[in-house]
Amino acid sequence: MAEQQTADVAEGVRQPEKAPNEWGQALAALVLVGGLAALVLSGTFQQEPGDPEPAECHTSDDARPSKPLSGMRLCTALNRADLPTLLGTPTDHAMTASGNETVGDWADGTRTVTPEAEVQLSTYSVKLSTSEDDIPVAEMAGLLGSSAQNRTVGGHPAVLYSNRTIALKFHLGGGKVDTGPGGIARSLLVAKDTEDGGGFYEVSLWRQDDVLPDDLALFRVAETVLPTVPGWTAG
Repeated sequence: MAEQQTADVAEGVRQPEKAPNEWGQALAALVLVGGLAALVLSGTFQQEPGDPEPAECHTSDDARPSKPLSGMRLCTALNRADLPTLLGTPTDHAMTASGNETVGDWADGTRTVTPEAEVQLSTYSVKLSTSEDDIPVAEMAGLLGSSAQNRTVGGHPAVLYSNRTIALKFHLGGGKVDTGPGGIARSLLVAKDTEDGGGFYEVSLWRQDDVLPDDLALFRVAETVLPTVPGWTAG
């Protein structure tokens, strides 16, 4: 059985042995962020040992670019050569990298476009997204559970919080979808400007082995990647 984890926020590859006639399966994780959810799926794959080439950013054919940022721009910022080192796993390398836009249609007739990027490594997966939500980040700690903590990243107000992923097991040959609890994703909401005037970036990471992610790794990624995103203002 082949397994893969991906996420919304919050998902490498574990590749156990399988019998030749066994149905392939893909495992995805869904991370709920601020009451919203998105699911990124991809086919089962296996990273070939000794392949030194990191993944290149790609996007779906029907992606709808948003301005001034797009999922591909976020992917370019996130898919850095030193990302494994920032994560504390320097021998890893990116196996998949993607940038897309998710579209949300609301009951009042409004539509939101959320650019997002995800990079999967053998130990971690990392996601970067941006939102135009007008709620100040400093006020979001009270909406994200008792464990949420107000922090600062690059002089910008931020909130550190956790989400539990939901594991979804898909039988690629058809049939039902099995669900179950997944691991923990750690996320940082970071205000787009130092005045916290609305809008935020979100950086999330989770491990493929369901071990609790390293918060220091999360902060290293956020503090290094976000200043390279178009529109970031220095604190």
